[in-house]
Amino acid sequence: MSLFVGLDIGTQGVKLVAYDPERRHIAATASAALEIISRDDGTREQLASWWIDGLRDCFAQLGPAVRARISAIGVSGQQHGFVPLDREGRVLAPAKLWCDTSTTVECREIMDAVGGAQRCIELAGNPILAGYTASKLPWTRKHRTDAYRNLATVLLPHDYINFYLTEQRFTEYGDASGTGWLDVRRRQWSPELLAAIDPQRDLSKCLPPLAELGTTFAISRTTAGELGLPPHVRVSVGGGDNMMAAIGTGNVVPGRLTMSLGTSGTLFAFADHPVVDHDAGWAAFCASSGGWLPLICTMNCTVATEAMARLFKLKAGEGEAMLASTQPGADGLVLLPFFNGERTPNLPNGRGCLLGMDLLNTTPANAYRAAMEGATYSLRNGYDAFVGAGLQFDRICLTGGGSKSAAWRQMVADVFALPVSVPEHAEGAAFGAALQALWSHHRESGGQGSIADLVLEHVRVQDAYSAEPHAHHVDAYRSHYERFLQHLDAVSPLYAS
Repeated sequence: MSLFVGLDIGTQGVKLVAYDPERRHIAATASAALEIISRDDGTREQLASWWIDGLRDCFAQLGPAVRARISAIGVSGQQHGFVPLDREGRVLAPAKLWCDTSTTVECREIMDAVGGAQRCIELAGNPILAGYTASKLPWTRKHRTDAYRNLATVLLPHDYINFYLTEQRFTEYGDASGTGWLDVRRRQWSPELLAAIDPQRDLSKCLPPLAELGTTFAISRTTAGELGLPPHVRVSVGGGDNMMAAIGTGNVVPGRLTMSLGTSGTLFAFADHPVVDHDAGWAAFCASSGGWLPLICTMNCTVATEAMARLFKLKAGEGEAMLASTQPGADGLVLLPFFNGERTPNLPNGRGCLLGMDLLNTTPANAYRAAMEGATYSLRNGYDAFVGAGLQFDRICLTGGGSKSAAWRQMVADVFALPVSVPEHAEGAAFGAALQALWSHHRESGGQGSIADLVLEHVRVQDAYSAEPHAHHVDAYRSHYERFLQHLDAVSPLYAS
């Protein structure tokens, strides 16, 4: 029986799931940790070779019998990264990541060149925000002149993994919409924005072709040999991690809402038409399952709880255990969790702020709760933009590492006043990539049915992990969330430029 592999190239690690669609279960999993290069100027980078090392490690953890059953692979990757290749396919510089905020000057320069943020939205559906791929190119032109001069192809992280697997250079609409230069309404590159990035160079010649959903590519013989895989393995187009998480959580039809609690926090909903906000309250992205994916992203989610755990030297699981001794609102302690700068709200120069401290409430337990609440409030702040636009939801599907926390699941239910469910397969991005590979393989083999039909057939929830909002906590969090917004309004001017 065939297995379908989903690979997720995340910020903190590489994850692999091998899905058996006949038995409806995960036949094998593997993971490998990754490091991040960080500097005080907001630089956040990784070497692309680390991703390949992690990928090889993951496949090596699978037994030969498991590898022999693999029929297709789908790749999920952290969005917005920039991998510069020369003509021979060599990587020219470290990959700048989604959480890199060293290019805020270049964001403003690009938007000014086309007439401002509103003009960017008119041209492509999104302003150029910190972390988007667009600003990384002029930064590279200024600071890594040799790399920029020799640049032949711009790839995103998941594109680069596909290049390693297939030796083909291509991208797809979902991940490409996070570059800043894809016109999401028309699903084509924006020549005006490319010219604004570099008026002296035709950057369209550096962009890989856009591959349609359902297309598959043959694994290269060299890579198949390295990984111990059958030579007939096919590779689907894949997509950005949020787009793959949408597939992995069943968010492939209108009316669904997914929340991912990972290094970054995200909220996204499927739409069958472009959903562009003229005030840029959310990102107007394309989906990797066809259609569109309006998305709200915060750059600090589990980052916040991990920072408090380090500050108070808490061991793994210790912070979670402490939450039982605290109350909603953390006795007045408020954390603005902008350790990586922030996108929602748009404060790329923001920093973490612990506020409301007194002699009694500044305890490790309250600080850990304040971190979890702050990350959740940031997502609620973005969610308010969805609601303000008239979107309605009756449930939140939770994924990512934070979804494993019972306390966090209940907190989300209470803060958003909505029931919470958790998919059976918690690693939504990797599972979504496996499902896309399964559907693409099925389609190329002559199968019928939409990707939505297949996804809804295979995505199941864990009833034991569901959470219903508690009325008294909902009321309490309503006032605590208002206090968070008051602190946010007071502090934001400090980091506005």
